[in-house]
Amino acid sequence: MRGKWFGVFAILVVLSLLVACGPTPEPQTVVQTVEVEKTVVETVEVEKEVVQTVEVEKEVVKEVTAVPAPAGPEGTLTMALSTFPNSIDRIQAAERQAANASTQLWDSLLWINDDGELEPALAYDFDVSEDGREYTFYLRDDVVFHNGEPFNADSVVLTWERGANAGYEYSYYLERADSVEKIDNYTVKITTPEPDALFLRLMAEYWVVLPPQYYEEVGEEAFLEHPIGTGPFMFVEWVKGDHITMEANPNYWREGMPKVQNLIFRPIPESATRAAAIQTGEVDVVGRLSSEEAQSLLGAPNVRVISYPSTRVYYIAFNNLTTGVGQPTEDPLVRQAMNYAVDVDAIIDALHSGFGQRAPGFVAEGEMGYGAVEPFPYDPDRAKELLAEAGYPDGFEMDFACPAGAYIFFEQVCEAIQGYLSGVGIETNLEIMESGQYWDLEAEKQLPPLFGDSWSSPQGEAYNRLVGALGGWDASYSAWSDPTIDEYLENIAQAIDFDERKQLYEDLQVYMQENPPFIYLYQLMTFEAANTRVQNYHPRGAEDYWLMNTWVAIED
Repeated sequence: MRGKWFGVFAILVVLSLLVACGPTPEPQTVVQTVEVEKTVVETVEVEKEVVQTVEVEKEVVKEVTAVPAPAGPEGTLTMALSTFPNSIDRIQAAERQAANASTQLWDSLLWINDDGELEPALAYDFDVSEDGREYTFYLRDDVVFHNGEPFNADSVVLTWERGANAGYEYSYYLERADSVEKIDNYTVKITTPEPDALFLRLMAEYWVVLPPQYYEEVGEEAFLEHPIGTGPFMFVEWVKGDHITMEANPNYWREGMPKVQNLIFRPIPESATRAAAIQTGEVDVVGRLSSEEAQSLLGAPNVRVISYPSTRVYYIAFNNLTTGVGQPTEDPLVRQAMNYAVDVDAIIDALHSGFGQRAPGFVAEGEMGYGAVEPFPYDPDRAKELLAEAGYPDGFEMDFACPAGAYIFFEQVCEAIQGYLSGVGIETNLEIMESGQYWDLEAEKQLPPLFGDSWSSPQGEAYNRLVGALGGWDASYSAWSDPTIDEYLENIAQAIDFDERKQLYEDLQVYMQENPPFIYLYQLMTFEAANTRVQNYHPRGAEDYWLMNTWVAIED
């Protein structure tokens, strides 16, 4: 079944994109035909009795009507989230689901489009100095914030001053600049300490601009309660634990956008509940479905299934900053042994119906430098040999934590890993935590010596994922520090030349197999579902999306 993970459901994503293309002169009907051979996935048993058997139905035919985009924003689009956002301030949004809700409120100077290319946004143009350290941005003069305050160079200066000095979750991305200088009302110069190959892409994601007059008037706390940006949607209310409501920005600078009047985000942590909600019409789009849930929706009325390979890498992290100090996992032989101890392929087959592939490292397939190393094979005998060589022939005991409801079947994955580790003598005390509490503890570096997580990277290469999880004390969600990795990351950031940067990624992967900071797990196919009335919805490989050009078909 593993060989089909780009086959069976690749058909779905192609047809889904056909349905969701741009405005058409006349409504048209697209027939979605999916032929799936009847297959029973091999049952796989692991230590913790993780067993899944899946039967796939044959042939689903669905008619989906594509409609032209409306002349102005209309209708309501309701998006399901798989976690409870910690914040909708972009620089404090802990993980991808919070970021997706946050993104709709804001703009940066640049934007990464659906093809992964940098585009002008609030800056219509920019220059880079010959030494690669000075960026001069020329700003649009026709943009206003949601409260009518004009956007200008002061907005960029405030964004940097507030973000770079506050110690927020992603402040380190603004700290990459040494200075931000206002040249005139619509020109700013930003200086970096060294040439920075990733600076512009990281700016596009994290440097969302704030209104200086409003911020200074109300202060930080009131600003977070009612955030004001320049984005396509304006904040209305946030009822914690229930919903976040936004409405169309009538003065948005991108002509003809947004196309939806009301935008609602609803946290629904249980994937089965999300699958039920899309069938009843309670929500319009759901993500992070299991392959079984996606397959069960193929014949559901008014529902289409969307599938795409994700650039998210799942892993079990070793903590050498706080709780892991003095633990056996400080020895690289122990960390290698723990990689050999886990049968990741069996987990993929048992829990994800084979729709995934084992991660060879922390660079995802499709990213620069991928393929430099092979995944650790499942070899418990080799694991025991390495443990004995490291001085732990009888194993050891360690605390272990994983988030609840954050990722598909991740609790069961962690339980399976607990069983595999026990098989080579490593006993773990596994705690499954509510995801909000989990992210808080991770940011405070208070999780146990062993903990599970995943990381996506929307920049098109692995740097963001690497620095985020391996950036030591400077990165909010990192639990690992290694001077050699630090040096590699610094060199990657400065390597403007493509071939040089690619080689650095490849060399780093070799090093990270000899000195693994993780138990490397897998990449998965991502399964989502959308109501057939949702038009022009384009999720990306990092599970991120922008909704300014998405609309809903309104019944007459």
